[in-house]
Amino acid sequence: MTGPSTPPLPPVDPRPARSEDVVAIHALRRSLEDWMAARGLDQWPLGSLPAERVAAQVEQGQWWVQDDDEGLRGCLRLVSPDVDYWGDDDTPALYVHGLMVARRASGTGLGRALVEWADSRARAAGARWLRLDHRASNPHLDDVYRSWGFEQVAQTDRPGFLVVLMQRPLT
Repeated sequence: MTGPSTPPLPPVDPRPARSEDVVAIHALRRSLEDWMAARGLDQWPLGSLPAERVAAQVEQGQWWVQDDDEGLRGCLRLVSPDVDYWGDDDTPALYVHGLMVARRASGTGLGRALVEWADSRARAAGARWLRLDHRASNPHLDDVYRSWGFEQVAQTDRPGFLVVLMQRPLT
């Protein structure tokens, strides 16, 4: 989904994360938590994703990683269904979580390229929707995701914060 004024997205070919990727995924998450906290951005609180949880999610085949010569460049987690945030919804959908881009790749379009890759996987699986969420207190992500074609569906309360649920059709 690029327009006339949108630069082309970088090519991506994420691979399934392996157990040896857990340390890098967790380190990227922690570095981004620190980066956001230093800028007053409210998305991922410090230490909110323990390495043990990343390891369990990797073992379940949920994480996909994009490497470069320097190591982990970006990654995302794909799940279906997503009962924790979307409730008991049996709509055919793929859910993006944990979208992360290393700061050295910031501004390259990698995040969007990974989401477009997830879109292709969702279509191939016969899903009707690609879904994601963000904290309501992070309007920057709302703007970014809307520019990628996502629309707000609802908001849901989580312990201590409000989450915006967004989706875009795959038709």
